Amino acid sequence: MTERPDPFSALSLEQLRTRTSAKWRHYPADVLPLWVAEMDVDIAPPIAEALSALIRNGDTGYPGDTPYLEAFAAYADATWGWDPSVARARAVESVIAGYTDTLVDATDVGSTVVVTSPVYPPFYSYLRQAGRVVVAAPLGPDLRIDMARLETAFAEASARGNAAFLLCNPHNPGGTVHTRAELEAVAELADRFEIQVVSDEIHAPIVYADATFTPYLEVDPMGIAIHAASKGWNLAALPAAIAVFGSAADAALARYDAGKHFGPTHWGTVAQAVAYSQGGEWFADVLAALDRNRHLLGSLLAEHLPAVGYLLPESTYLTWLDCRALGLGDDPAAVFLERGRVALNSGPTFGTGGEGHVRLNIATSPAILEEAVSRMVASL
Repeated sequence: MTERPDPFSALSLEQLRTRTSAKWRHYPADVLPLWVAEMDVDIAPPIAEALSALIRNGDTGYPGDTPYLEAFAAYADATWGWDPSVARARAVESVIAGYTDTLVDATDVGSTVVVTSPVYPPFYSYLRQAGRVVVAAPLGPDLRIDMARLETAFAEASARGNAAFLLCNPHNPGGTVHTRAELEAVAELADRFEIQVVSDEIHAPIVYADATFTPYLEVDPMGIAIHAASKGWNLAALPAAIAVFGSAADAALARYDAGKHFGPTHWGTVAQAVAYSQGGEWFADVLAALDRNRHLLGSLLAEHLPAVGYLLPESTYLTWLDCRALGLGDDPAAVFLERGRVALNSGPTFGTGGEGHVRLNIATSPAILEEAVSRMVASL
């Protein structure tokens, strides 16, 4: 079978450095950036055409979200065999806004929100700013949910009042795809301790063939799930997301509808609707290239940095590297940046279990990945 083309090799490092996004402007020009969740690809042609049409037509008004919700529902049905109710879906400003607003609705100031660390740093910051207490139930060494720790965290959180669990499904960092059995166990614990579960599912499209994504709402009708096309189609500049309320989450939906919330941009809903409905061919090339890159990184590490621990991710392009054996302290990313001029995410910012680790973004060309590992080796 012919190998799919590599969209990450279409742009040179020199071309990428002309970009003005955070990835390419946060650090000096001599730093190779493999940190923030941006992909080094051209925009999908159907999305580019849709955005061009908006400009040509002066279509710069307020959003109409129905086509966006319908496009997502059709995509979810075709991709995962899940038929989310459009009537129980709400377009929201972003994934962060979606999970923050729904969790604030479900809890009180001083209430506990449980997370499974190490996890995406904004799982902590926005909720703490809203007056919630974020408590970690650390993942196991295999980066899977430790059900005993989660049960303990749920019991303690529930004893202090109304509480919630912010699930990362699939998990960032590391790319763990929670199995249906694991999610059923989470739902059982949530029901027993009366914990509201909100599942951040922004990475759901980026799942490799050796794993199967299970939408959380398939196992918990009381849950809430947040989705977006922004990670799968590299649309961070065009914010929009969707909050889907489970079939039995009537109280949560009523609370949400009773409040005031920021909505998405018109261009965000248009771009993401096109991604879901017309972006399949482009995305298939991207996913195939990411699949090759996750294996390439494993080979490069095994050859040049065998002391670094690396679990092959089942999803996402945000890998998690255990650098504790290198003796670089709690924050190896600082060493790699200073000595090797390669920018990775700092492990401690991901919470408990992040010490001695880094997050590395593989959504780039094989040549840049090879250069990054070479710089990491030089740092030692």
